[in-house]
Amino acid sequence: MKRVINGLKVQQISFILLGLVCAMMLVLTWKRTTFLTSFIPAQSHVLELHRDEADMMDISGGKNSSEQNENKYESVGSNGTDWATAERGNSENTTSPNKENIPRAFLRTGAEEHSVENNKSKEKRKLGAPVNSAIEEPSVQSVQTGYIQEATDKKVHTKKGCNYAKGNWIFDDSRPLYSGYDCQQWLSPMWSCRLTQRKDFDYEKLRWQPKDCDMIQFTASKFLKRMQDKTLAFVGDSLGRQQFQSLMCMVTGGKETSDVADVGHEYGLVKALGSSRPDGWAYRFPSTNTTILYYWSASLCDLEPINVTNPTTDFAMHLDRPPAFLCRYLHRFDVLVLNTGHHWNRGKLKANRWIMYVGGVPNTDRKIANIGGAKHFAVHSIVKWVNAQLPKFPGLKAFFRTVSPRHFFNGDWNTGGTCDNTTPLSSGMEVLQDESSDPLISGAVNGTRVKLLDITALSQLRDEGHISRYSIKATPGVQDCLHWCLPGVPDTWNEILFAQI
Repeated sequence: MKRVINGLKVQQISFILLGLVCAMMLVLTWKRTTFLTSFIPAQSHVLELHRDEADMMDISGGKNSSEQNENKYESVGSNGTDWATAERGNSENTTSPNKENIPRAFLRTGAEEHSVENNKSKEKRKLGAPVNSAIEEPSVQSVQTGYIQEATDKKVHTKKGCNYAKGNWIFDDSRPLYSGYDCQQWLSPMWSCRLTQRKDFDYEKLRWQPKDCDMIQFTASKFLKRMQDKTLAFVGDSLGRQQFQSLMCMVTGGKETSDVADVGHEYGLVKALGSSRPDGWAYRFPSTNTTILYYWSASLCDLEPINVTNPTTDFAMHLDRPPAFLCRYLHRFDVLVLNTGHHWNRGKLKANRWIMYVGGVPNTDRKIANIGGAKHFAVHSIVKWVNAQLPKFPGLKAFFRTVSPRHFFNGDWNTGGTCDNTTPLSSGMEVLQDESSDPLISGAVNGTRVKLLDITALSQLRDEGHISRYSIKATPGVQDCLHWCLPGVPDTWNEILFAQI
């Protein structure tokens, strides 16, 4: 019995010694082979698919992998100045990604970086590309930096929840942005109050400051850079024409220049025989191939002569059809700004000989027959149409500007109404409300990809900024409390527009 026990002890000791020897050999050879490490799952391989691996999987699609990676990194690394790259592909994304929204592949730890670089070298060998190629793919760290930089820039410029219509007017001695004396190349004399008998110009010194928003400062160089190879189109009534002229003065600095090409003929904007002016204007800045145009469409409805052989014929005002100009040229626009409002009254319809049509025939719906109902129907129709076109043109940004307020006191334009006040901000200087003062336009664009250019409430505070009694062609006893002196309030509309594009 004692020998058996002793025999077992000797046998156990032998097994223990053999195990120790094997363990020592395993430790000594651990660093010399990768065979054993292949059985240990790396966290970066098991828990997530690396960006480079995902790109490798796209090779089967037939597109060159290096081109794909280059394009993707170019987009991710954008600093926000290339609007075409940053905005065309995702015109609806105005939310700046925070750390929680950044894909895990962009949040690797330092320990994982080494594994990533090794994997890249292996993948390049599989593709037949030299590891030390002259054109190296960006490291994960550089991609991460680019992604966060883009997020930071977007946060500054398109802050989520930024309501540019909420804020206050402040005096700024650096204003105006251009001279009403000098900008006669683009500015109608009737709207340049510097050319009239008006003597007070404090209204030119006001600047709009949005609340809780860092609105980008407008400069001509910034605008032209952002709008390089792009076209901005204003389509609307005479207030839209004022905004167009304002922008032309802002971009040129109010200085006369010969380095701007008239390209109206490209858009059919030429003066017809017997007309006093064309239906619009289009100008191009050759240095950046930037085009700015305006087309007159006071109702945003398609207008069609009922009897083309009769020079005094009535016009079918198709409430459910967009202007033919938009249908024809929308594909050429990158930014579209719509407006309508002050032509929706019986006097204007009668003077223009407009007959309301729906479905290609004269309207018989009583709900639409009244002006309010017709305007509501037409506004919702044009928004619906534009919204349906946007997926076809991913680079297009569409805005609907809210109505510009009138300031007739003690009457209307034809009943002695006046706007004699010359003291800026006499009725207040701040807009505190979150909702728009134009419920029709804001309601129509709600839930669509058409953006709201909300200027009504902030303009309501500026009754001193109208042409008033200083209009060059004023009829005695009639004041213009609708249109604005330029430089003036419409410049702010363009500053807000610039901030949103």
